[in-house]
Amino acid sequence: MKVLMINGSPRQGSNCSLALSEMKKIFEAAGIECIEYEIGNKDIRGCIACHYCKREGKCVFDDEVNKLAPLFEEADGLVAASPVYYASANSTLTALLDRLFYSTPFDKTMKVGACVVVARRGGCSSTFDQLNKYFTLSGMPVASSQYWNSIHGNLPGEAEQDEEGMQTMRTLARNMVFLMKSIELGKKEFGLPEKEKWIPTHFIR
Repeated sequence: MKVLMINGSPRQGSNCSLALSEMKKIFEAAGIECIEYEIGNKDIRGCIACHYCKREGKCVFDDEVNKLAPLFEEADGLVAASPVYYASANSTLTALLDRLFYSTPFDKTMKVGACVVVARRGGCSSTFDQLNKYFTLSGMPVASSQYWNSIHGNLPGEAEQDEEGMQTMRTLARNMVFLMKSIELGKKEFGLPEKEKWIPTHFIR
């Protein structure tokens, strides 16, 4: 089994990295392969709603999004980590996730999703809510922990001092492992849930 871990921090040795490293220890001990990808210092532009992906099955901008797409398709779980900027995820990660989720045609049903948010002080809850929406729009179960998936630190390395935050990361990883393995057993026994044909509506009709 595989987990794709996307780090949205632009800093080397960031507190996001520390949080993901704590989770990685749990994943690897459980035999889960971890694929780590740092995108915080990449040049990633936002979606322009051109619908090229609907015709070609990939994004018109051939950058990290198209590189990550096959890794996401193969993964059983996805962890997205972001520092908190103005009570939201940083713009690079947001641009990547917007395009990654929209441009990929494969079924994401029952891949397990989790987000990790890091802040000096506040804004974690709103960022946590923002990132979870990618999963809930895609039929992906959201892994929970013993608290919101947040950890605190300002300067690189300070998150290690947040003992509750580090414990939250370990608990999150254990819960993800349980969910992924349970879903894998469920798929073998029962298959995926039945899907209805999508009924798109809007407020004009």
